Amino acid sequence: MMPTGVTYKKDFLGRNRYLRIDLKQHGTNQLLEDFLDGLEVEASKDETTRPLREIIDEQNKKRGF
Repeated sequence: MMPTGVTYKKDFLGRNRYLRIDLKQHGTNQLLEDFLDGLEVEASKDETTRPLREIIDEQNKKRGF
């Protein structure tokens, strides 16, 4: 039995390929939140980083501080 608020989509070979989750129904699930956080981390792992102090100084300079 498939849980409510969760649907699977199959590819052209009939294999489960996509998962659709109703976030109104399951958005507060801690495991789901952890999984989505992990996806965000993975997607940004190759981005360049800057020290926070550098960003603060840049913003203060723009504001005339």
